[in-house]
Amino acid sequence: MTIKLFSPLTLRGVTFQNRIFVSPMCQYSCTDGIPNDWHLVHLASRAVGGAGMVMVEATAVSPEGRISPADTGLWNETQTDAFKRISSLIASLGSVPGIQLAHAGRKASTTPPWMGGQPLEARDGSWQPVAPSPIPFGSGYPMPHELSSSEIEKLVGGFAEATERALQAGFKVVEVHMAHGYLLHEFLSPLSNHRRDEYGGSLEARLKFPLGVAAAVRKVWPDSLPLFVRISATDWADQGWDLEQSIAFARRLREIGVDLIDCSSGGMVPDAKIPAGPGFQVPFSSAIRREARIATGAVGLITNARQAEQTLVCGDADAVFLGRAMLRDPYWPLHAADELGVEVPWPAQYLRAKT
Repeated sequence: MTIKLFSPLTLRGVTFQNRIFVSPMCQYSCTDGIPNDWHLVHLASRAVGGAGMVMVEATAVSPEGRISPADTGLWNETQTDAFKRISSLIASLGSVPGIQLAHAGRKASTTPPWMGGQPLEARDGSWQPVAPSPIPFGSGYPMPHELSSSEIEKLVGGFAEATERALQAGFKVVEVHMAHGYLLHEFLSPLSNHRRDEYGGSLEARLKFPLGVAAAVRKVWPDSLPLFVRISATDWADQGWDLEQSIAFARRLREIGVDLIDCSSGGMVPDAKIPAGPGFQVPFSSAIRREARIATGAVGLITNARQAEQTLVCGDADAVFLGRAMLRDPYWPLHAADELGVEVPWPAQYLRAKT
């Protein structure tokens, strides 16, 4: 019997050896946006562990787009060069190297999670976040600067330039981060976008900037390479972004040339009531895959091999993105193959531990 989790997946000119993808997970361990030995070991170890794709964390397209001063960035050549050895090593280990491009919007300029994840103080090098509207993320957060039309157009160019650098750095997948309450999601959601110009109000207007970014990225990203978009399928809040709007958005992204929707949720408001549980976001992936007729990735408390396999066999997704499970166990794919009775290659250096 064929095990779907370990069957190959081809998107455009890229074939993934299996459907286990490592989610982009911020490490908050950079200086000046430059990845270092921590990132090399962290990401390469997941490739050694057998993941079909390893995706680099949310990587800012501009300095003010970082969540924290310790985020990775891709706005200069030094950062581009530093990523080359990482993407090369991931590829040499049989995995596909991917990178998520992002802008934190009004949730920028904070400390790392283990330092509280709170807004930076001026003495610690804070900067003013930007957003579609001057609405802080929550109590204690600074008032963001409302982006002008010209500033929005400049940011579209910033995403395109970062995409070109991602290609130079050797990545084979680019994912645009439009989820979790960060800038592009802020334009989508009526909870954070109160604009009265061409970028706010109706659904079509709220889609304009995110669709513009997707189109600009697709234009410079080679036709042979796949483009992903991560969305929050719902804000989990009344009058916010929801699944119906997500399906409409996914259809438009498919028309632009996006190949897969990475289906997450939440992050828009700090007090959302999220019914988290095993596979709680899988229904979003299933609905978008079915209604928008586009490949999807399921994410969110997918922790064991049989659960992941069922998600794929039932047609709820084309791949599973694993986050915390891969932090706990870099070799999750090798252990999952053993559990499901699938023979997969192990690194020669580790064969003595296989049985």
